[in-house]
Amino acid sequence: MVGKKKGVPEWLNSPLWSSNLSDDRRSSRYETRTLSPEPSSPPPAPSRPEPSPSRPRLAVAQRSEIGAHSGELSPSWSSLEEESRESQLLADFQITDLIELSVFGSQLSSRIINLGELRRLAFQGIPHGVRPTAWKLLLGYLPLDRMLWAHELEKKQTQYYTLMDELLLNPSEITRRMEDSAGSKNEDLSCLSTGLLSRSKIIHGEHPLSLMKSSVWNQYFQEAEILEQIDRDVKRTHPDMDFFCGGSSLAKSNQEALRRILIIFAKLNPGIKYVQGMNEVLAPLFYVFRNDPDETNASHAEVDTFFCFVELLSMFRDNFCKQLDNSLVGIRSTIEKLSQLLKRHDEELWRQLEVTTKVNPQFYAFRWITLLLTQEFNFSDCLRIWDTLFSDPEGPQETLLRICCAMLIFVRRRLLAGDFTSNLKLLQNYPTANINHLLHVANKLRGPTVD
Repeated sequence: MVGKKKGVPEWLNSPLWSSNLSDDRRSSRYETRTLSPEPSSPPPAPSRPEPSPSRPRLAVAQRSEIGAHSGELSPSWSSLEEESRESQLLADFQITDLIELSVFGSQLSSRIINLGELRRLAFQGIPHGVRPTAWKLLLGYLPLDRMLWAHELEKKQTQYYTLMDELLLNPSEITRRMEDSAGSKNEDLSCLSTGLLSRSKIIHGEHPLSLMKSSVWNQYFQEAEILEQIDRDVKRTHPDMDFFCGGSSLAKSNQEALRRILIIFAKLNPGIKYVQGMNEVLAPLFYVFRNDPDETNASHAEVDTFFCFVELLSMFRDNFCKQLDNSLVGIRSTIEKLSQLLKRHDEELWRQLEVTTKVNPQFYAFRWITLLLTQEFNFSDCLRIWDTLFSDPEGPQETLLRICCAMLIFVRRRLLAGDFTSNLKLLQNYPTANINHLLHVANKLRGPTVD
């Protein structure tokens, strides 16, 4: 009898891990912020997934055997049988979805929301119809008392529109308002009484050539590069989705909303500003809230998205701050936690990746972590992953690391058989996977480590 290998959990011996996963290659539309490379040879350029807003179609299970009389079935009968089976699967799926929607609806209609129960339900996936409200509760945007929702939403809307008025004005409009507050209108009236043409006064230091740090014009030109980066990234956010890209008025309106949110966030957070790829983290939030079945809620999606985006990034703030990259709370430290998590649960795989093939985790995990897996899976799968990410009481950071570790374990056979090039290519172009199964494996990583 062959003894068990040290560091490999018993549940990894299942035939499940010997299944070959199809390789769904995805092309990158931009590069995210990278850390200084440690190996001598740079890795291949990362790629990104092909997003899809629609729910994945159910695959009809293949029949292993069709009996002794199967040869008598004509192709038309076989086709009708397959269509009937698929229709039944879809019907069962819809019934299950309705049951889940009813359970969530009952929970969300309570006067006081039971957060623990909501998390338990959301961990298994949230139906589309209630996902907007559930996410707002899980992110702490809405209070648990339903009676406070209307007041809280009205207050947030007022705050956001005030921020828009203060932070999205161009310098000319700002200086005009400064002139008005300085009483220039009174001087204009006196000019009219004498017949002289009025002239706008240039407030000290407030002109396009000003180098004063406090000058709104100087600040405007300093922020120009960030604004241009935001514009570029917003325009290439999910180009395969009509919701975000294209010539329709809806797409243009949604792009403008994303742009405003990112600009306001960057101006309110000078320590972080805008990091390339934040648009991809923002997109799922806006998509969910803008498609809220409640039209009133959907009309205020931009406001809700902004504050939920702030809540979400506050949980991962240190990963986006370049000055903290090498600190105990920075992205390098987070990636090291992932490495140690893999070593505890599957030492054989860890040794193959980091010792034998010398695949630095930074080459693939940096994007996985900073962009919350939005580039590794299609859009609908990303929403499902975020249901679990937001619902875990241990916090999204720890949950994200467990999911990343599960992703490595999910393709362990291919990694154990691969070299540096093939393994890096696999991890930078993660194959199609059963998301619910992947999350199940990630949840198993909570258990005790096998010695």
